[in-house]
Amino acid sequence: MPTFRLNGTRLLEVDIANETFSALNGSMVAYVGQVAFKKQGMRSGGGGFRGAIKRKVTGESIELMDCSGSGTVYIANAAQEINLIELKGQELFVEASNLVALEGGIQTDQKFTGMQGASSGRGLFTTVAKGNGQVAVTTDGPAIVLEVAPGQPLCVDPQAYVAHSGQLQQDFITDVNWRTAIGQNSGESFQLRFQGNGLVYIQPAERQGGIDL
Repeated sequence: MPTFRLNGTRLLEVDIANETFSALNGSMVAYVGQVAFKKQGMRSGGGGFRGAIKRKVTGESIELMDCSGSGTVYIANAAQEINLIELKGQELFVEASNLVALEGGIQTDQKFTGMQGASSGRGLFTTVAKGNGQVAVTTDGPAIVLEVAPGQPLCVDPQAYVAHSGQLQQDFITDVNWRTAIGQNSGESFQLRFQGNGLVYIQPAERQGGIDL
């Protein structure tokens, strides 16, 4: 199995021995050994014609490449922080733009998320990763992991949302005043609300290019 480890906070090192892992296309910054790189194309909706249609409809996809062989591959993306999340059969809901690498045992697809996508300017779907292995996720600044407990709902800014896992129910609420209170008067805005039991990953910076409704 490929070995994922962090070198500092912005560089991922992956050791492979006649193995393959997936990484964001163009994210390789160096490698040692005999390693071949093959572009997969757009991923997250499955393969074939149905997958292509699904990606077209949802607008949620990621360009990945296969990294195969033996050696060490160094992965980075726009000097962003890299965070490792280990999956043991559970699902991880994550923005496609934040995925940078995943082990071969991880599969990706899309799921409908309602207004979360609309409020972040990324459609009504988000990527879900499921399987056994590690997923590398980027954040703009150090990742903040918040625990959600029953009876204690968590509300987050859609522009700061990165991922979530666990038994969580997700919906949205509107609040006219919450941005005004922090000096960003944009009128009526959405917040994401998570209820149940699980973890929510956010970044300490707002994603650029989103919209407020």
